[in-house]
Amino acid sequence: SLEDRLPGFFVTPTVIAMASHSSEVVREENFVPILYVMKVDSVDQAIELNNDVPHGLSSSLFTKDIGQMFRWSGPDGSDCGIVNVNIGTSGAEIGGAFGGEKDSGGGRESGSDCWKQYMRRSTCTVNHSDALPLAQGVTFL
Repeated sequence: SLEDRLPGFFVTPTVIAMASHSSEVVREENFVPILYVMKVDSVDQAIELNNDVPHGLSSSLFTKDIGQMFRWSGPDGSDCGIVNVNIGTSGAEIGGAFGGEKDSGGGRESGSDCWKQYMRRSTCTVNHSDALPLAQGVTFL
């Protein structure tokens, strides 16, 4: 197992498939390598569920529909500080303003937009390729 091969204390990366919107892992902000996956019937349902939680650091939507991409990343879409399309959340989008909304808020750090504390802005990343790039050389064991 991974724990046997690596020294130290850590949380093993975990994927929770078909998470319930009411579950604690969805409702509470976690700073551990946990990915929960929720299947929805529409982008509007995804936005509703995404915006219904008290935290709002980062979000991702995976779709091939460009209309859904703009709906997710537009002004009535995801209310997170970092909004992604077809790429996972890394929390470290280089050069972009880093920070969340709602209970994840507290302003923006880094990037050329960090001084714009009094505006609601989002960093939006859209991946148009078939590949899933990983941030800063991250690899999975």
